[in-house]
Amino acid sequence: MNARVLLVTSEAVPLVKTGGLADVITSLARALRRRGVDASVLMPGYPAAIERAKDVQAVGELTSLPGGPGRLLRGTMPDSDVPVLLLDTACIATRTANPYVDHQGQEFADNALCFASLAHAAVSICAGETALPAPHIVHANDWHAGLIPALLRLRGISDVGTLLTIHNLAFQGNYPMDLAATLGIPAHMLTPDELEFWGKLSFLKAGIRHADRISTVSQSYAGEILTPRFGHGMDGLLNARKDDLVAIRNGVDLDAWDPATDSLIARPFSLSDMRGKSSCKRDLQHLFNLPIDPFAPILAIGSRITHQKMADVALASLPEVLHRYPRAQLAVIGRGDREYEQGFVALEEQFPERVGIYIGYDERRAHALHAGADMLLHGTRFEPFGLTPLYSMRYGTIPIASRVGGMIDSISDSGLTGVTPEYANGILFDGETAEDMIAAVSRAFELYARPNEWHRMQRNAMSANFSWDEPADQYMGVYKEIAPEAAGELFAPVAEPLVEDVPQYMTA
Repeated sequence: MNARVLLVTSEAVPLVKTGGLADVITSLARALRRRGVDASVLMPGYPAAIERAKDVQAVGELTSLPGGPGRLLRGTMPDSDVPVLLLDTACIATRTANPYVDHQGQEFADNALCFASLAHAAVSICAGETALPAPHIVHANDWHAGLIPALLRLRGISDVGTLLTIHNLAFQGNYPMDLAATLGIPAHMLTPDELEFWGKLSFLKAGIRHADRISTVSQSYAGEILTPRFGHGMDGLLNARKDDLVAIRNGVDLDAWDPATDSLIARPFSLSDMRGKSSCKRDLQHLFNLPIDPFAPILAIGSRITHQKMADVALASLPEVLHRYPRAQLAVIGRGDREYEQGFVALEEQFPERVGIYIGYDERRAHALHAGADMLLHGTRFEPFGLTPLYSMRYGTIPIASRVGGMIDSISDSGLTGVTPEYANGILFDGETAEDMIAAVSRAFELYARPNEWHRMQRNAMSANFSWDEPADQYMGVYKEIAPEAAGELFAPVAEPLVEDVPQYMTA
């Protein structure tokens, strides 16, 4: 018997993507299926998702959802065998651009209804109320699926194991308490011991409180979220459940992000033949309307343009960087807070022919950015994992990143002074000031001017192993613990437990 795992998420590539969560879900599902697990994805049936999925067919009606009646559709992910279930309701159908916010960047007023509907749909599948086979494990991802463990407990469904993965603790799905009845949450669950969080009903707290196991996406972030500095008010509850918390790092889809086979870049290249990277630099300069200059160092930014990602610090520091290094070019792709987006557009106007900005997300430009840039700036106030720096490393583009979360685990630091260590593959910096960022970027330009050290860092970066092999095996080990009757001989050992010691700086 193959174990059935239902991965519940708000997004997944290539159907809908706003961030790294979408990459992780599809890559993990593929890795699990390669190991014999019957892994499926359940997500909202946004119009774009329904359009892009293959062989979509209706498989059932759900009449009692918080957001009104809906239907379940079943299809497969393009270019893979991963089954996807799409929940189609009237409120989900309004998400035509972004799953969470409108064109003005304001959160949709009915988000609580939409994602509560997703949770109730998952519970209906688990309860055998659809024609679909019930899963052995529900793997809920982030707050959007956080109600599922609580609703399963409420209905007395105990034969389905639940894992909640926290991809970003800062996003919690906190809504007014008076929505509880509409969302299907009874009054007895609206207490501080249950789902109440600072006077609101919290989807994420529901998952943390009731899931059989909780995981997060890097060892360092797992330690950080137990502290007030990074716990976003949830650190007390997470400490109470520390014995059920495991750290399983994310992986990278090595097929999608491989410079030797990437069809989205100008010319393939590899560790043994780097000549194609020069062609990719020219292509990047062309795409971002920058002068074609093979000797101009290109600094790239590819992330959400938000306060978390230090957009304010980047805007304060980049003019000094561009003045200090007059040949340097800057390429930016991302979307986020309108104020910061406008700041980057103004920077492009301030430095014509040296700065190229693309507001939005485009897969072709994203691959071109990683393949053609020399270095990637990834400042962030907190970072559960950090997929973007790993993509850049795959293409020999050196990350300049904040020393937080998963980046501590994946980037071997060159240090800000002196000769680089033999193992270095990137640059880490502490602090959140413009001076901190300028110092780190200046270190990158200093090393770029020392080809022997730079090329060694590129080799180290491209040689690092970020595959899904180990994480997928660890997830299977957790599944075995929470659904042993489905295990058979299929599952690998459980992930290592969370380390006890928390570095001193995290408590500051």
